[in-house]
Amino acid sequence: MKITYKGDYALKAILQLALKYSEGQVASINEIATSGDMPTKFLEQILLLLKKGGFVKAKRGVNGGFYLARPPAKITIGEVVRFIEGPIEPISCVGEDCYKGCKDITSCMFRDVWKEVSAAISVVVDTVTFEDLVVKHKEKTLKISPVFNYTI
Repeated sequence: MKITYKGDYALKAILQLALKYSEGQVASINEIATSGDMPTKFLEQILLLLKKGGFVKAKRGVNGGFYLARPPAKITIGEVVRFIEGPIEPISCVGEDCYKGCKDITSCMFRDVWKEVSAAISVVVDTVTFEDLVVKHKEKTLKISPVFNYTI
């Protein structure tokens, strides 16, 4: 499995919107692009795709922008990765079309290994929600930028 820039930016965009979710705020494309260090034009395409996928919604007007279509606790990394990138299998023979084009499928010594790798990746990406990431972000922010030199 390899995450392209498209997948990386989609994940970053959803995280930026998840950070604003509890405040009920929308974020403009420029705000999302700036905070996630992403090119605006490419982000526009990604956000439209995420909108079609039911991950985000758009609000028109002067104070318009994008916001999450569902709570961050209801969106996993795995959902987004599969929607943008496709299957997460490290090799095609692990997927459902495994019998297409492979003459060695029944005796292959590696297929079971790749199936385990795929299952392990799935466990991680399918259990981490964007709410989990928001909590981790807040924890990191508190640790990195303390107001005083003592812990709270």
